[in-house]
Amino acid sequence: MGKSILIILVGNRSEDAPNVQKLLTGWGCFIKTRLGIHNGVLENCAEDGLIICELVGEKEKHEELARKLNLLKSVKAQLVHLELEKEKKD
Repeated sequence: MGKSILIILVGNRSEDAPNVQKLLTGWGCFIKTRLGIHNGVLENCAEDGLIICELVGEKEKHEELARKLNLLKSVKAQLVHLELEKEKKD
């Protein structure tokens, strides 16, 4: 059993957030869990942000989503695949 996590760093939220949102919405069937984090509130809202997504489905689709996000100007996306070693039975 493994998990695929997509980590997205958005450097300029006011400029890139609409395009990031559009991509994530379009690929929403592959996103099981999504967490968005940024500092500040109201007039002190930070321009950078972090999005963490737990993905499901085909690995090739995950890679395509990451590739498309990385085409955006101030966005960096990275896939992380975590898998536990199978326990050996005696």
